[in-house]
Amino acid sequence: MAETLMFNALREATDEEMARDNTVCVLGEDVGHYGGSYKVTKGLYEKYGEYRVLDTPIAENSFCGMAVGAAMTGLRPIIEGMNMGFLLLAFNQIANNAGMLRYTSGGNFKIPMVIRGPGGVGRQLGAEHSQRLEAYFHAVPGLKIVACSTAYNAKGLLKAAIRDDNPVLFFEHVLLYNLKDDLPEEDYTLPLDKAEIVRSGKDVTILTYSRMRHHCTQAAKVLQEKGYDPEIIDLISLKPFDMETIRESVKKTHRVIIVEECMKTGGIGAELVALVNEQLFDELDAPIVRLSSQDIPTPYNGQLESLTIVQPKQIVEKVQQIVDSQI
Repeated sequence: MAETLMFNALREATDEEMARDNTVCVLGEDVGHYGGSYKVTKGLYEKYGEYRVLDTPIAENSFCGMAVGAAMTGLRPIIEGMNMGFLLLAFNQIANNAGMLRYTSGGNFKIPMVIRGPGGVGRQLGAEHSQRLEAYFHAVPGLKIVACSTAYNAKGLLKAAIRDDNPVLFFEHVLLYNLKDDLPEEDYTLPLDKAEIVRSGKDVTILTYSRMRHHCTQAAKVLQEKGYDPEIIDLISLKPFDMETIRESVKKTHRVIIVEECMKTGGIGAELVALVNEQLFDELDAPIVRLSSQDIPTPYNGQLESLTIVQPKQIVEKVQQIVDSQI
């Protein structure tokens, strides 16, 4: 085992897959000479050359369209979005092309491509750089959506995403790149469609993902001291949801709290509420609680910014409220 930072885990995953398969290539803004905005592609240009690590113009629609064409003709492109919010400029290429071509071609084309990069609410990055695109793309058929949360799962999930024959949106949180974790020295992958039980418990099921996983674990320490026993599930797969893991947890706890950095209106939590109510209504002893970001553009002011997203204290209060109301 070797202690590794998350951005290095992502770089290792990319490097190992490029060495294993010469059809894997990287393209995006500043991925080559500069080594990526967060150094995820550092050193790959020198190792693999300009044909496999391609610096592109600032034209997201163009290089995403080019990546779709490359995937159709046998390559496995990895797109790095300098900031995931910029990929709204390539919504058409991702939705109408990447997501649909395997279907509209009658299976004649595979689209093995990964679209990855930093997103989420950072530290005073402003509204345009604090986007959470998972909800924007969630309704698009043909896409897989994954959100990593630790260095360990970042590496295993990215390797699996690169090997997958479908387009995968791979979300990394801008504030998690310096997280450390022990990584196995041997090759490993993780399933793209499975949630992780971060903490087992019996009082309430907390469904979360990305950075909010760590807010939930902070809250769980306080709750444990107060005598509460929450179960925390990191969704990881945002499309499709791992409903089997969710189902087994809800059958045990009978209460659900969803903690997300996504916006409340039309967010990931909204879809989860609908699915849990449709499939597990009889197992619930209380209404599902959603803790989501405020439905406003993220402020630049640091204090206001922190008020727009869920904090551990709010999670503690909601768990106490939902559990105590049933005693």
